[in-house]
Amino acid sequence: MIDETAEEIRSMRTHSSSVVAANAAHALEELLDREYPSVEEYLRELEHNSSALRRANPSHASLVTTQREIIETVREADPDTVPAAKARTEGAIEAVVSTIETAKHRAAEATADRIEDGTTILTHDYSSTVLEALESAARDGKHLQVFVTEARPRHLGRKTARVLGEIDRIETTLIVDSAAGYYLSEIDEVIIGMDCIVEDELYNRVGTYPIAATAADRNVPVTVTGSSAKVVEEGFRFENDFRPPSEVIREPPEGFDVANPAYDATPIRLIDTVVTETGVTGL
Repeated sequence: MIDETAEEIRSMRTHSSSVVAANAAHALEELLDREYPSVEEYLRELEHNSSALRRANPSHASLVTTQREIIETVREADPDTVPAAKARTEGAIEAVVSTIETAKHRAAEATADRIEDGTTILTHDYSSTVLEALESAARDGKHLQVFVTEARPRHLGRKTARVLGEIDRIETTLIVDSAAGYYLSEIDEVIIGMDCIVEDELYNRVGTYPIAATAADRNVPVTVTGSSAKVVEEGFRFENDFRPPSEVIREPPEGFDVANPAYDATPIRLIDTVVTETGVTGL
């Protein structure tokens, strides 16, 4: 399960960073069924596998911080037997996953509460928190029009559009990334998720920066929503993920290079509001 989860993270088969962190935490449960001759051996194996999961995508702040939290919780307990160490690990995993899910739900509800009936929204990429917020708003009786960028080259926005297209009271339009500026004149608010916020930069799916910059030029407010665990003040250095050229062009390039960064950095000054489970922050 650990190897499969690490590969899933590397290949971006799971697109929501909150879900990635929860899946990685659950993956460590595989160690609870193995036998170990000593506590030291168990802890080495726990740290080794946790490190492998973190290395699968070091750009995911919530993945990195939650894995560190599990390890630190077990280490600080100073268990004197393997069963005690396993029990502590199991409790740490449950606590981390519960925190992730609770935070995401509360951030989504807080975002939904801010959305008014009849709002036209632009969103980018795939964010489970944004999807939950929009679904919650529609469930409360609000009628929304949502424009969704494709988020090329993996077209993650298509998944978002398919989900939204099945929700009553949400009128969904899928657009190519380069059309975001064209449609911003019709948009009341841009609502996007976040991979993480580190100091003065929002790191999110590539294409976020030009959308935020154009929105600022058009005086369209930009709201970012997600768990507060993704707002990192120290102990984390963002590392971009450069994806294979084959995601952009099927044929091997001849005479030119292909650059395919997964994320870009948006100056926080271009963001109007950050919504987490702890509250709403105007910037």
